[in-house]
Amino acid sequence: MSLISNNRKPEFFIQGILKSDIAVLSRAITLVESQKETHQQLAQQILSGIIHKTGNSFRLGITGVPGVGKSTFIESFGKEVIANQHKLAVLAIDPSSTKSKGSILGDKTRMEDLSKNENVFIRPSPSGGTLGGLTRATYETMLLCEAAGFDFIIIETVGVGQSETAVSGITDFFLLLMLAGAGDELQGIKRGIMEMADALVITKADGENLAKAKAARAEYAHAMHLLQAAESGWRARTQICSSVNNFGMAEIYTMIVEYKQFVTANNYFFEKRKQQQYELLLKTIDEQLRHAFYSNPEIKKQLEQLKSRSEKENLPFSLGVELVKKFLGK
Repeated sequence: MSLISNNRKPEFFIQGILKSDIAVLSRAITLVESQKETHQQLAQQILSGIIHKTGNSFRLGITGVPGVGKSTFIESFGKEVIANQHKLAVLAIDPSSTKSKGSILGDKTRMEDLSKNENVFIRPSPSGGTLGGLTRATYETMLLCEAAGFDFIIIETVGVGQSETAVSGITDFFLLLMLAGAGDELQGIKRGIMEMADALVITKADGENLAKAKAARAEYAHAMHLLQAAESGWRARTQICSSVNNFGMAEIYTMIVEYKQFVTANNYFFEKRKQQQYELLLKTIDEQLRHAFYSNPEIKKQLEQLKSRSEKENLPFSLGVELVKKFLGK
């Protein structure tokens, strides 16, 4: 049954979210994720009604190479967060198929213990092919969770790639997970991701792999030291951990607390959030303009006609400029 056909007013969702009603929160997130215009209008009314209760969480972004064990790490680290009297929301972004647009959405099964905790909310969402490792509505979902009383938000991205760094644009701390075997993997890791990382953690540091993890930590620490210091003044750290043995989780949590104290003291924490807000505004404007341009009937018609032109007839840059001018009525 459609959420709209239930005749629920914005106040129903606003009151439910502010009372930490998980069922209402989940339905509100579904509205935010929906591409239907009526759902989007209702979602914006809901967001306007809860915005005064947002911004009070710590936002942690986590990414890593395939097979690094992001969900297993969150399962273990999440218990440490809960032990420190936080309410935790995990927004797990699952990769969508480029063909079917479907996704597995299996993070709740991979975080079985954590999902049973009454102070934890896990929301798997398909990326829908969105760049940056985030869903289109990740930021709004995060705001809804904050208004519902979750004061520690983890965003787990699809994985490491050139576009995955967008997670740093909506989080306070960017954690990069890596595997042991640093010599080979340092060649494949994007410099931009390492520069954005506030910390790098080598996972699966247990059993016979412990020595390799320690060696990898030393190599990564050296590589991170060579990078330019972050704008925050914080020097990125390297840690090792084992999600299976819960080893290193307390140290990682303490490091994050120290980071927040450091960037709060020098006011970077608040300045970064203001900058993020402004960049999200510009991104939204870009997206709206792009949507309006490609939805324009005349532009769609001309683009279709241009498809059949030969290479010698096409001058992509000049044609692009002409189409934009025509769209703007110049």
